[in-house]
Amino acid sequence: MKITRIDKSRIDQADLENPVFGTQFSDHMLVCKYKNGKWEEPEIKPYGPMSFTPALHTLHYGQALFEGQKAYYMSDGTIGIFRPEMNAKRLNHSAKRMFMPEFPEDLFVDGLKQLVEIDRAWVPKKEGYSLYLRPFMFGSSEFVAARPSEEYIFCVVMSPVGPYYAGEVKVKVEETYTRSASGGVGSTKCAGNYGGAFFATDQARKEGYTQVIWTDHKNHELIEESGTMNVGFVIGDTFITPPLSDRILAGITRDSILTLLRDTDIVKNVEERPIKVEEVIAAAEAGTLKEVFGMGTAAVVSQISTIGFRGTDYKIETPKDGYAMKIKKALTAIRMGDADDKYNWMVRL
Repeated sequence: MKITRIDKSRIDQADLENPVFGTQFSDHMLVCKYKNGKWEEPEIKPYGPMSFTPALHTLHYGQALFEGQKAYYMSDGTIGIFRPEMNAKRLNHSAKRMFMPEFPEDLFVDGLKQLVEIDRAWVPKKEGYSLYLRPFMFGSSEFVAARPSEEYIFCVVMSPVGPYYAGEVKVKVEETYTRSASGGVGSTKCAGNYGGAFFATDQARKEGYTQVIWTDHKNHELIEESGTMNVGFVIGDTFITPPLSDRILAGITRDSILTLLRDTDIVKNVEERPIKVEEVIAAAEAGTLKEVFGMGTAAVVSQISTIGFRGTDYKIETPKDGYAMKIKKALTAIRMGDADDKYNWMVRL
């Protein structure tokens, strides 16, 4: 792998104590080009602009996808990347569906390790903070014919971040707009999934909510995701989360939390099953809806304090020692190296 280091680090211009999510970037980036049917040698080089013409394929036809993951400053002073092999697999799942070339998984993980090692000073040491890693791929041919790109670029940039959501998280059940449909690209992290969600999210924010709860495209009866997060409900002594499908992103945080819940006594029962909006509302009205929280790389575990449905706001408890915080504490302990990593989730540098 070719490595070209920056002449002088920009870290003295960075705010690692209070970073605004995704707005400042580390000194280096990884770039790899796909041409003539194969990936070329990756290169780590100084972070900076790329040059393209207005005919850039992805601007016209949307062949673009990305991943989100984090590197942590661990208690013993080492740096750990959380489950990078899972992000490599999910990126290739997205690539298949978007008719883009798969990126070698070993190269993905090795490239991340080398890039994070070079910019390790950018990993915040403050509790609850991390270095956000953004691998992405896009069609880089320059033509405006409606066919797949012939060339692609895989790139990784990194950004020091703090908590994604600050304060109360209030969500509104969305019954007009749809995030994804069966047979579509809902299970991928293609760029269009997120661009297509902005309007409905903005409408909800104008009503005082933080995010939306997406429902199924057919009847808007089944709960699917909450904004950019998978979502879970504690009803009685049971944790319930919607099952994966081609409409729902296979969250790595979601998978990790399900593993922890099934391996501990935090909750009595764990269920992956369809859950209707009416079931959640009935539980809220009956007082059996104990907690609701989102699960995701950026959000980690975010307690939801309010669900808005057809003009009524249902308040939900957000205890500091409840289910969500116990789950977050258990996950954080592994990421920080304060608990036994029996699942081998942390790739240490």
